[in-house]
Amino acid sequence: MRLAALPLLFAPLLSQAATLAVCTEASPDGFDVVQYNSLTTTNASADVLMNRLVEYDAAAGKLVPSLAEHWEVSADGLSWTFQLRAGVKFQHTAWFTPSRELNADDVLFSFQRMLDAGHPWHKVAASGYPHAQSMQWPALIERVEAPTPSSVRFALKHPDATFLATLSMGFASIYSAEYAGQLLAAGTPEKLNSQPVGTGPFILKRFQKDAAIRYVANPDYFAGKSAVDGLVFAITPDANVRLQKLKRGECQIALSPKPLDVQAARADDRLAVSETPAFMTAFVALNSQHPPLDKPQARQAINLAFDRASYLQAVFEGSASAANGPLPANTWGYAKLAGYPHDPVRAKALLAEAGLADGFKTTIWTRPSGSLLNPNPTLGAQLLQADLAKIGIQAEIRVIEWGELIRRAKAGEHDLLFMGWAGDNGDPDNFLTPQFACASVESGLNFARYCDPQLDKLIAEGRAGGDQAARSALYRQAQSIIEQQALWLPLAHPTAYSLLRKGVTGYQVSPFGRLDLSNVKLN
Repeated sequence: MRLAALPLLFAPLLSQAATLAVCTEASPDGFDVVQYNSLTTTNASADVLMNRLVEYDAAAGKLVPSLAEHWEVSADGLSWTFQLRAGVKFQHTAWFTPSRELNADDVLFSFQRMLDAGHPWHKVAASGYPHAQSMQWPALIERVEAPTPSSVRFALKHPDATFLATLSMGFASIYSAEYAGQLLAAGTPEKLNSQPVGTGPFILKRFQKDAAIRYVANPDYFAGKSAVDGLVFAITPDANVRLQKLKRGECQIALSPKPLDVQAARADDRLAVSETPAFMTAFVALNSQHPPLDKPQARQAINLAFDRASYLQAVFEGSASAANGPLPANTWGYAKLAGYPHDPVRAKALLAEAGLADGFKTTIWTRPSGSLLNPNPTLGAQLLQADLAKIGIQAEIRVIEWGELIRRAKAGEHDLLFMGWAGDNGDPDNFLTPQFACASVESGLNFARYCDPQLDKLIAEGRAGGDQAARSALYRQAQSIIEQQALWLPLAHPTAYSLLRKGVTGYQVSPFGRLDLSNVKLN
């Protein structure tokens, strides 16, 4: 059932001073976050409904305890033991009343369903578990066991320097095994995706696709009840409309503003701007499995044809720095790559070298609404289309709704795909394994669809361990291959902004795109 108009939805809610409304740009794919990889879904599920064993504190730049109070790792790096926090309660909802507190069974269920193909829940995710697959967890984790009802041990097949940090990612959220058992017994496991239960600061009440998501504060939250009683995600694809709602007081926080909206907010004494350099990269993925994009010269020609400077100015309007590769420049392990200059003459020569002197036809996929990583999708696609036409490449622009675009891109249907990636904890592997490892082709997150044994080996060795200097050297070699093969058309490293009403405190925009609303106050 849909409401006739959004203002009717917000009028009674916003009359209560303790309800926080956040203007977001898109609907989540669902609420069973392990099935999906979009940041929109993580924000609407993992960030507000759930918790992980550990969390990454962006302000402090370190991992901190969450559902696990502390942990120990063996000298050989193969055994990780986590002691669970006592007294953590799962949420009471209209569809579930828990009979017990969090224990090791919940952690076992949350990981075993992703790792064990024989687990009764494994096939519930029709498209698999993209993050677990791309992070190669089935090949890394030998077993997960519970030494006691309040502790969990992970036995690894080999050391992995990224393992602990990966546990802070949204897909590592902890679910109720009791609730899952009830759903399975009733023959309705799919309801986990629409009627979730977590341990987080907010409880889902109602979701109206492309309209709004309503939450209420969790009175039993182990870190203390949030300062607001209610939370609304007002799904508002148009950035201009998000700004207007913020000005009218229909939202207290607006996400993913356009650069001009940030300027407007700075000039409005009712509004404030929260900003930070984002650990993100905007790019166009070039599908190396689709001829003639399987030829390196064709991919290199596309990079040379594109006028990045004009694109940055027109689309990001001074709110981003140019990208020459996958990693932001402030990342350890960053390789200072030469990049591809704007050189249409050289681009045409490369096409001729590849037997494509007459050019070729292709498609450009983009989303309909703007986001932090793509503020003006239509303009960006048009600029790329025009530059490619100058070297004889005829590109058709296809604007595809976000959920469908992600689904079809993970299936490898695209040619050129405007996309963005956000790391979760500052580790370079957050970019390299999901986007360039061979296992990520199967999971769908490797949008370049490129699998190379040498590149895969470098990424795997970097992930396996060693000190930061040794890992950095491996990652720099990997970035060099990525550049040589022109797997991406790197675009930008944006500044992350959120717009706020004056009087909103306790909120800071995240460099990783995550949302922490548990401490927000409305004054």
